[in-house]
Amino acid sequence: MSFIVRFVKGVIIGIGAVAPGVSGGSLAVIFGIYDKITALLSNIFSLRKNFKQNFIFFAPLALGGAMGVLIFSNIISYLFSHYENEVTYLFIGLISGTFLSVFRQANEHGFKKTYLIPFIISIALTFILTIIDRDSSDAVRRIGSGFFANTFYGAVLGFGTIIPGISASFILMYLGAYEIVMNGIKTLDLSLLIPAGIGFCLSIAAFARLIDLLFKKFYGYTYYTVLGFVIGSVVPIFPGFAFSIEYIPCVLLFIGGFILTYFLCGIKTKRSGA
Repeated sequence: MSFIVRFVKGVIIGIGAVAPGVSGGSLAVIFGIYDKITALLSNIFSLRKNFKQNFIFFAPLALGGAMGVLIFSNIISYLFSHYENEVTYLFIGLISGTFLSVFRQANEHGFKKTYLIPFIISIALTFILTIIDRDSSDAVRRIGSGFFANTFYGAVLGFGTIIPGISASFILMYLGAYEIVMNGIKTLDLSLLIPAGIGFCLSIAAFARLIDLLFKKFYGYTYYTVLGFVIGSVVPIFPGFAFSIEYIPCVLLFIGGFILTYFLCGIKTKRSGA
């Protein structure tokens, strides 16, 4: 059961990595596995220690993540092109259904009122960045393609994966590179995947150690900062609402996403190793 749960979490995180407006890092936080992932990635050589235990825990996550990216990249692109509101409501439901679990995770080492300061600042920063992004959307320039450009795109994906609340897909869309990357993934274009993979790994290695250090030294402050970005990340992707029959599927998908992640987080609470 634990294997299946972690596999499903990996799939959802993988989908989040390629879905515009969704942060794979945020989903990892939501599922309560973010600190474990950053701890491992910050010192990849530690994988040799307790290899069997690490492999059992991370293998289904990695497999699910790869499946989420490779298989659903084409589906996500199609769904966002034809059913953007419905898919967006689904992801908002996935995020909202786990807020209680995330707060419990943030308070695992106790709570201090001062934790609310970085929490409020990170939410406010998300609002500010959203306003700036919308005002500057017409000024986005296209970098194009090529080895160095594709390496940069991979670094953006790594940054969005390891930093919660940051949507790498949104950044790529602003750069005019989202379709380039998605087409490269769908067609398994090695001329894009190899340099992008290099950039992804370099970005992960650079930021994972910093994040892991912050969690070890300032767990509560760091988690509440991250939590603020996670909650704030819902704001820029909310598509609005109207009392009409067209929004019934949106509401149903929101409820379905809410129930799914609430159920997964409930399993995590009962099974500490999930």
